[in-house]
Amino acid sequence: MPVFAAVDIGSNSVRLSIAELQKARLIPLHQDREVTRLGEGVFRDGSLDPQAMAHSLKVLRRFHRTAQSYAVDRIRVVATSAMRDSNNGRVFAEWVRSATGWKIEIISGLEEGRLIHLGVIANLRGRPGALLLMDLGGGSCELTYSQQGHIKEIVTLPLGSVRLTEEFLDHDPPRKDELNRLREFIAEEVARIPRQLVQTHVQTAIATSGTAAALAEAAQSLKLSRNAVTTTAAGKLFQRLAALSEKQRATIKGINPKRAEIIVAGAAVFEHVLDSCGLKSFRYSPLGLRDGLLAQMAAEYDQHTRSHQQLEADRQDVLMNLGRRYRIDAANSEHVRELALSLFDQLRSVHRLDRGFREWISAAALLCEVGAYINPVGRHRHTYYIISQSELFGFTPVQRQMIAVIARFQGSSRPDIRERLIKLLPAQLRGEVIKATAILRLARALNQGRRAAVHSVQAAARGGDITISVKASKAGAELELWAAEKEVPYFREVFGRELLLRSV
Repeated sequence: MPVFAAVDIGSNSVRLSIAELQKARLIPLHQDREVTRLGEGVFRDGSLDPQAMAHSLKVLRRFHRTAQSYAVDRIRVVATSAMRDSNNGRVFAEWVRSATGWKIEIISGLEEGRLIHLGVIANLRGRPGALLLMDLGGGSCELTYSQQGHIKEIVTLPLGSVRLTEEFLDHDPPRKDELNRLREFIAEEVARIPRQLVQTHVQTAIATSGTAAALAEAAQSLKLSRNAVTTTAAGKLFQRLAALSEKQRATIKGINPKRAEIIVAGAAVFEHVLDSCGLKSFRYSPLGLRDGLLAQMAAEYDQHTRSHQQLEADRQDVLMNLGRRYRIDAANSEHVRELALSLFDQLRSVHRLDRGFREWISAAALLCEVGAYINPVGRHRHTYYIISQSELFGFTPVQRQMIAVIARFQGSSRPDIRERLIKLLPAQLRGEVIKATAILRLARALNQGRRAAVHSVQAAARGGDITISVKASKAGAELELWAAEKEVPYFREVFGRELLLRSV
């Protein structure tokens, strides 16, 4: 059974989770966490502090030894707000790579929210009708709203507890003017929360961070709440914590010395968000970013996992939303996609691409005309830019780049291994992407008239030749066959096979 590991390099702490996939379920094997405050220097002067980097690197070396001891098959190492905002993150990333061989992925706040949502959904028994997630980290706060598992809105705000403490709270206990400035800044940022998210009518949010855990336990120990932390309790908790020194706060059950330094800012954020979103309370969940990373790795390995269904839904939603934003002809794109997937499935013995390419071709088929929204002239170049720069939930940066390249070369330009955009891809994927591009080009040619004249295709390999039989509408598909014939030389160049087309 495969063993996966997820490493979350946050602004406040570094975390490790290891799990084994057994019968489509993830079984936890090991967890580790240490506070390193990597984000402190970033929020002060824009740079990762050398001592914080050294501390974090030491922890990551320990994680690396642990991952080796569990014979991990796949690992994802992601960094969030501190690395996103730092001007010397590359230096730290190189340190980590030299010491462990790990390549750090710096993910956006929106992708962070999606992954947390995936982790929570994958671990729930049923799919909730409406769900509001709140993750308050050291550098940022992500709010994610979904209905029936479909994400409707994600917002990321610069309201991390470490960031706010560094910016506003210089004294212990904090002075009144510092608290006033803190609350004013939080109120200003919270005012940017989209209306759809404010008007969810969700009563209780699920909070998924160390700050949420500390506040929930502290509220219980101070008898301010029982299970969920109410909005009123959050306000009272903020007032009580702000009046205490760090040492006094650290004596409260649930708040350790490290958390005591930043808990006041975190409590202020929870108070404002709960009130502004009309929430009655929040409930803490131990699930988080690491669970989302593990769920995505499981989904990509095994199609029978619950997380695979959620991942597919996330990807489909983002493709449809992006297509609507750029006003593509959905019916035309869907027909091209169906033809491309039919060719992919029937020509497996010829192209020998991994199954993942089926999804990248599908995505490129749906999005290959988005560039026309900017300008029909040069639309394929615009398409590449839009896809490569867009936030495609559920797709890694490399996958997004592959989709962009496949969609880019659907016009007069045909890529080869020397093409600049091809060279930007990992070496082992360059030839594969060219094959995927050729398959989609053939599918688009078979819908040249944009009228779905080709109902279906039947591919057969005989000797060195590939015969594609085209079932056309009553009106015929002469234009489509003409366009497909023009793709024959490129097909021969890419696959080394002769392509024959006939109408049936």
